[in-house]
Amino acid sequence: MDRDFLKQLDGYGLATAQIHYYRLDYPAVLQLYVWQEYDLAPRFPVLQAFLDHWRREIEAALHSVQVAHHRLIGPSEWRAVNGVISLH
Repeated sequence: MDRDFLKQLDGYGLATAQIHYYRLDYPAVLQLYVWQEYDLAPRFPVLQAFLDHWRREIEAALHSVQVAHHRLIGPSEWRAVNGVISLH
C-alpha cells in the first residue's frame, strides 16, 4: 500500500504552510516558501521538525508561517470490507 494512504488512515491530513522569510544579506526583501506534507493537527510535529531544521541549517530568518490543514479521509468515508468478489 502507498505510504501516504496509510498515513491518512492513521489520522494524518494534508498540511500546507506558507513560510515568509528574508535572507540575512537582503533583509528588505520578503520571500515566500510553500511547504506541503502529511501531518497531524493541531500540533503539526512534521512541520515543527522542518521549522527546527530551518532555524538550524538555513541562513534565512523566519518572518511568519501560515498553516492550512485538511483531512482527506474521514471516518465516514472509509470502512473495512470483509470479503472479495471476483468477476470473470
